[in-house]
Amino acid sequence: MKRYGMVIKVVPEKIEEYKRLHAAVWPDVLGMIADCNIANYSIYLKDDFLFSYFEYTGSDLAADMAKMAADPTTQRWWDVCKPCQSPLATRHEGEWWADMEEVFHCD
Repeated sequence: MKRYGMVIKVVPEKIEEYKRLHAAVWPDVLGMIADCNIANYSIYLKDDFLFSYFEYTGSDLAADMAKMAADPTTQRWWDVCKPCQSPLATRHEGEWWADMEEVFHCD
């Protein structure tokens, strides 16, 4: 299992919409998250930043992320959510949410 933290900005005037969307995530999207070996997935909000945390339990993250990206329902979900988000200028090429470096963990 590997832990991941990611960050993105939320468009301030879209915060309530983003919260509303995530209060009722589509069941097929939740199923795809689980099918792609993602567990303990959470998104936190502070000011205009969203922080996500999840644990990856699979053995091929790239293949699982490609599977998720190819899913038509997930693509529609992302189309609904993306207008609420504003990616960081410092993210790596190809990222939407910027990956974060884990600097401390305690079980």
